[in-house]
Amino acid sequence: MLRTVYNRECRFFDDIEIKFFQENKDRYPIFNSFELEKRLQTEVARVCEHGKAALALSGGIDSAILAKYMPKGSVAYTFKCVVPGVQVTDETNMAKKYADECGLEHRVVEIYWEDFERYAPMLMQRKGSPIHSIEVQIYKAALQAKKDGFDTLIFGESADVNYGGQDGLLSKDWTTEEYMDRYSYLNPCDVLKKPIIIREAFEKYSKDGIMDVHEFNRNVYYCESMGSYENACSLAGINLCAPYSKTYMGVPLDYERVRRGENKYLVREIFERLYQDFIIPKKLPMPRPMNEWMRNWLGPCRKEFKDNLNMNQFTGDQKWLCWALESFLNLIDK
Repeated sequence: MLRTVYNRECRFFDDIEIKFFQENKDRYPIFNSFELEKRLQTEVARVCEHGKAALALSGGIDSAILAKYMPKGSVAYTFKCVVPGVQVTDETNMAKKYADECGLEHRVVEIYWEDFERYAPMLMQRKGSPIHSIEVQIYKAALQAKKDGFDTLIFGESADVNYGGQDGLLSKDWTTEEYMDRYSYLNPCDVLKKPIIIREAFEKYSKDGIMDVHEFNRNVYYCESMGSYENACSLAGINLCAPYSKTYMGVPLDYERVRRGENKYLVREIFERLYQDFIIPKKLPMPRPMNEWMRNWLGPCRKEFKDNLNMNQFTGDQKWLCWALESFLNLIDK
């Protein structure tokens, strides 16, 4: 449902400790885009002071903003998922435009399904739980950055959860039940013999039956997402820097502005100041072509899953969640 273990008292096995993300308590309240820009610039300058930091640069605006603050000649890595014979989402061209604009050296890290088979067990073992599919990509990029002599990798992560970037989740006022259904990545009832519905994660951010989506996102979603980055970077032995994660909105989110098409409006304002000749691109999640990679997977075999599941009814990302859970449970057995 949540791609994380919400109850921090729980674990999958007595001797397996879950590595939870420890939230930074020293976060700065942000009241306008100029304050946010100053904080981002200060944080990038701090970690680049000794010249051993590189940037993870996507085709989106969050990391593009950070690119403007990197010293000239710095290295920027972009992930490129590869499916032989199939054209999938590729952010490298847009990322290179940002890199060229900022005077950065652009390098591409290619990601293959074989990387998931190779690295997922290591990441699960460290985390003590199944992993998010983005962790493999982050880990491979972090390994490359460390090999290239860097000790810190900078990401634009958490801009969305902190500043109203998930316009689909923020598109309406949701009842608690509606939002549970909308947010859950895969309903446990659809695949497990003994499912449990995790209501408490949602009810904590519900009042009179209506969800406070922004508060849910910047708490539950924030810890889940940042935990994926922290796990991958820690396993690779490189420091994680996520400048947006050290800030939060000090004023209520303007839901109406988001619903009019200005999601993440404070971040947009910074981008428009820094890239006056660029058009804000359509928001995309970190590319991972799970539909192609998991197209022929027959489904889980373990006793915890329902028998004879028709995997054609699930998306690639939902299949991944089943694959990851089964793989993790197999690791426990070993």
